Parts: sequence; C-alpha cells; structure tokens
Amino acid sequence: MGSKLMEANVVKSNALIEASYRLTAQEQRILLSAMSQIQAGEEITDQVMYSISAQDISDLTGIKKDNLYKKLEEAALRLKRREIRIPYEPNGQGKKPEVLVTSWLQSIRYIPKTGTVQIRFSHDVLPYISQLKNQFTIYKLKDIAKLTSSHAIRLYELLIQWKSAGSRTVEIDWLKDSFLLNGKYSSIKDFKARVVEPAVQQINLETNLFVNWEQKKTGRKVTHLIFTFGLKEEPKKKKATRKKSDKVDIYSDSFLSKNARPGETKDQAIRRLKAEYNV
Repeated sequence: MGSKLMEANVVKSNALIEASYRLTAQEQRILLSAMSQIQAGEEITDQVMYSISAQDISDLTGIKKDNLYKKLEEAALRLKRREIRIPYEPNGQGKKPEVLVTSWLQSIRYIPKTGTVQIRFSHDVLPYISQLKNQFTIYKLKDIAKLTSSHAIRLYELLIQWKSAGSRTVEIDWLKDSFLLNGKYSSIKDFKARVVEPAVQQINLETNLFVNWEQKKTGRKVTHLIFTFGLKEEPKKKKATRKKSDKVDIYSDSFLSKNARPGETKDQAIRRLKAEYNV
C-alpha cells in the first residue's frame, strides 16, 4: 500500500483542522494514512477498520523499517487515549452550541506477524472526514510525509487550507489553544523559537510550500502572526538531463541569489542545489 499512499489525498473538514488537539508526528501519520484511504464522497461507518503497516510508514517517510512496527504499535496505543475538542460543525455549518470533546479512535487492533495496526475511527469524528461537501481541505499525503514535527504538520494544514489566499493571519492565543499549548511558552520569544520557527523551517525544507512570516502587535504586545506562502515551483525536467560537464559554482553568492527559493536559508538552498546539480 505504500506506493498508493504516496499519491493518496487527505480530505479533512476545516473544522477538524482548526480543532484543539495535540499529537506526535507518528500519531499524525497513522491518522492521516487512514484518512487517505477514504475515497472522496464515500459514506463510511464506525465499523470500518483501516490498516497501516510499518512498511507503509517506511515507504512514505523514508524511515528505516527496523523497529518501526514497535514504534507504530506504541503510537497507536497513545492515539487511542488522545482526545480532540471540536467547536464547529462539519461542512461549514458554524459553531456548535457546545464544544464536542471526543476520542479519535474507537478501537485499535495489532497484527504483529504482518507488522500492521488497524484503527477504527470514533463515531463523532466520521462527519469530519467523510461525505464532505463544503469547507474542507485536500492535500497529498506525501506532502507532509517528511515532517517530523507535529507542530509543522498542524501549521502546514492551517496554511494549505488558505492556499488560494496565499496568506493567513492567526491570533497567537488561538494558535496555542488549537495546538493545546495553553500554559506553555508564555514568552513570545520562547513560542517563536520552540514552535513557530522550527515548524516553518521544516515546511520550507520538506514540503511543497514556501512560507514567510512576521509578527503583528496590538499596542505593545505581539498578538498575531502573519504567514505568507505559496506552492514551490516543480523542478524543471531538463535539469534531470543536465550533463556532468555542465559545471556550476553553487556556493557563489550570485548563483545562490539567482536560484534560491522564497523562504529558504542559505544552507537549505545549498543542500537542494547540490542534489539537483549532482555536486
């Protein structure tokens, strides 16, 4: 299934993307791998179980399969205990009269002989991942496969949700609540250094988005973050046929200035260009 997952789409209600929850990157991969197996418009029930194998995760992320099943099993068990808080109805129907607090999963099943775990979504989550007609977001599972930060995965979804706009302004307190970080990183300096900057760096390096950001003050207090972003250009096919004799100095400032992508650091640009030019 690994190759199929690489081209599979994740479809999520915007209400689910903006809900409050906290998961590890491995727990996110399990959920998203299962969601990517749901066909657009398909009606599903809480009786369906979705299989995710250590081989699937290895194919998807490039992580070596050694001991991966044990990590997958441990992540699935943690995921069974996780809760999510959803203040909105699915399909853009506005706020609920109360906040729904529910579990992601109803049950899990281990199949050690095949290195596989199976998960069954909870009944309350189903309206947010199936038969969506309005206010939903689609992206390729492979686009977040290399992310190792759970914050990077969450931020990627919050941005790709606004892909057509190319910018999004979020209130810092809302972002902390969405990531279930209230009570942590009271200093804006710590929040930026521990959450925002690493997430943006990973997105720029490992996904199909480039991201820039700045902060916005209300009075003297930093209250909002402004993200501007867009899709990276696909590498041109002619680069694949470049002759080894075509020598370039990828370390020169002029070459880097001409070929660097928005949001890339100098080191990130050099690593990418080394791969592209077989240096």
